[in-house]
Amino acid sequence: MSEAAVLDPRITLARADLARTELEGVVKAERFAPAVVRRITVPAAAIRKAPDPAAEQLDQALFGELFDVVETAGGQAWGQARRDGYVGYVAEGALGDLGEPATHWVSALRTFAFAEPSIRAPAFGPLSMNALVTVDGEPEGGFVHALGAGWIARRHLRPIGDAPTDFVEIAEQFLGAPYLWGGRDSLGLDCSGLIQQALYACGRSCPRDTDQQAGMGRDAPGNALIRGDLVFWKGHVGVMLDGARLLHANAHHMAVAVEPLGEAIQRIAAAGVGQPLGFRRL
Repeated sequence: MSEAAVLDPRITLARADLARTELEGVVKAERFAPAVVRRITVPAAAIRKAPDPAAEQLDQALFGELFDVVETAGGQAWGQARRDGYVGYVAEGALGDLGEPATHWVSALRTFAFAEPSIRAPAFGPLSMNALVTVDGEPEGGFVHALGAGWIARRHLRPIGDAPTDFVEIAEQFLGAPYLWGGRDSLGLDCSGLIQQALYACGRSCPRDTDQQAGMGRDAPGNALIRGDLVFWKGHVGVMLDGARLLHANAHHMAVAVEPLGEAIQRIAAAGVGQPLGFRRL
């Protein structure tokens, strides 16, 4: 890992007064403490910039994902998401014990967990795509039981390691989902959250922010783009559906939308953001 990556505050669990034990000798802090691994027990938990429910949402952690906690105070836990490495504050009530390892992931755009193996039973959720669950026991009536959640439709889950390959097809499933700054679930997500969710569903790693994602893959020719190529602006990213159409979560449409790349370039430039900074092929 480069020095720049180590010192990036977004992915470094360190403050001037406190840092995780593993960073001793790497960063300066008044004291160091071990991280305690917790599991997200709500459908989606905001990872915020400050220990305040009204603070800016930087990211989200989904049900079943792990969060390393170094400090808990005032109902807020300061730590780091295991999946994408993002650091921030999560409501303590959204965290539970580590429990058993996840066995399956939610492969439907969203699903519910029922108190009983029946569509008429009380429901918990919705759980969004890429949520992680631990299935225990045998299927019953088309449902399987997930610890800490309930009975989930068997067809909405896939075993860990069983993943599709076309991340663009996954991204298209989010078409129409509302735009939400820092979001990465099916009920609201931002531009980089869309790319991250699509790649996660295909079993691929992906950092959280656009400048981090711009380091993935290799350069692509801007005049000969193909399906799956990523287009980057300052603070924005979209994915090509083909050589002409762009899919992206954006604050203009306030949703995941498709538009001709040429129109998007003109509109974004007119808004003062400028021209695309680069094109990447994964």
